[in-house]
Amino acid sequence: MRIALVVTDVDGTLVTGDKQLTPRAIQAVAALRTRGIAFTVASSRPPIGLRSLVEPLGLGLPMGAFNGSTVVAPDLSVIDETLIPEAAARAAAARLAREGVDIWVFADGAWLLTDPDGPYTDLERRTLQADARRVDDLAPYLDRAAKIVGVSRDHARLADLEPRLAAEIGEGAAVHRSQAYYLDVTPPHVDKGHFVARIADELGVPLANVATLGDMANDTAMFARAGLSIAMGNASDAVKRAASAVTGTNEADGFAEAIERYVLA
Repeated sequence: MRIALVVTDVDGTLVTGDKQLTPRAIQAVAALRTRGIAFTVASSRPPIGLRSLVEPLGLGLPMGAFNGSTVVAPDLSVIDETLIPEAAARAAAARLAREGVDIWVFADGAWLLTDPDGPYTDLERRTLQADARRVDDLAPYLDRAAKIVGVSRDHARLADLEPRLAAEIGEGAAVHRSQAYYLDVTPPHVDKGHFVARIADELGVPLANVATLGDMANDTAMFARAGLSIAMGNASDAVKRAASAVTGTNEADGFAEAIERYVLA
């Protein structure tokens, strides 16, 4: 199998736990470019959270934000986007509120919240390299939300809520944890797998010649489309079983190891 396109998740995969690109990861992407292998990212991050990756990785292809439901150019201009249907957005926000978890809404290109000092806000600021906009009420923005996030330090609580919220929302939206502490609600029927298929089609690359990397359940949609799927060592057993190979953890340069071992070798 000759890999012609690599699409990777970002958090928990491409970057370390403190959201840094390692020199070895940067070198691995440069090696892909030298070999003529296309490379891009698909992330649950909003577009602004991808900006810091563009220059060090030399990204030139469209990138998938919000689990692929918003596609942006390297300059972050929006190529196209899909929003959460209003009824599903309001139902999800209501359930998250009843469960007592903090709620973030990404709409109109902004990160919106009611408590700027809530759980993981400092981490998100560092990740996005941008600040949130505090609002008194999130309800007026739910008719144009690109992503809603339930945030909690009680990781077990979010894990328990994930299948219940997914069942309640049904076909109205996709519900997945992008991290142990983030429960994402994104537009339905447009996931990272769709993004992979789109980029491959635009480049004329057969899906059999695509490699994908990820660490969370929302990455398995990419795995299902690609000829080569690589789970991180920090992924759950279920995610590892969905992949065709397993690499090291994101703290041990597992991304670079996978590129070197499975793509470039």
